[in-house]
Amino acid sequence: MKPAPTDAYSLILEAIDVGVYKPGDRLVESDLAERLGVSRTPVREALQRLETQSLLTRDGRSLIVSSLDHNQMAELYVVRAELEGLAASLAARHATEEEVRVLRDMVEKDRTLVGDPGAMARANRRFHKQIHLASHNQFLMQQLDLVHRSMALMATTSLAAVGRDAAAIDEHDAIVRAIETHDTNAAREALRAHISKAFVTRLKLDSGEIESTI
Repeated sequence: MKPAPTDAYSLILEAIDVGVYKPGDRLVESDLAERLGVSRTPVREALQRLETQSLLTRDGRSLIVSSLDHNQMAELYVVRAELEGLAASLAARHATEEEVRVLRDMVEKDRTLVGDPGAMARANRRFHKQIHLASHNQFLMQQLDLVHRSMALMATTSLAAVGRDAAAIDEHDAIVRAIETHDTNAAREALRAHISKAFVTRLKLDSGEIESTI
């Protein structure tokens, strides 16, 4: 369900998530109100909420999209690997046949997106969200939502690394195969390995060891 037109918080959060606003970008209340077609009051409240969640940082009297330093990024990946691994394990135990079918269809469809980092990043978010839903654990999903909001504070996607998108699809395939066979341990380890490889790729991108396609 798309956010209501007046839901400034969801609209701004989505804009950060898809990269319309990147780390370091300044968010101006009046400009946002005009762009989103809402009054300044809900925008002001949304900005305050995002600041409380550390997605925005105050720079003098202005608010900018936060960025993560090396240690924060490492800490985030550690938490993400554990939570995502748990979600995959629970999905292997609780996912319905229909949910597994959706995951399998996603993998096959996403193979056609290799070479398009933006589309792959969006598809990757959908894939992981589907695993979260298949875990059938509301409290875990809430924590994963917080983690994925923070992931939006990274300037680029690891899927932009040369060759990473095709490898990620193969890793998704392994995760789904484990879920299909209800192998909870294999599902957990496959997803944790997937996150670990994404982290290594991001570190190599940041160091300049490998090239980005965007």
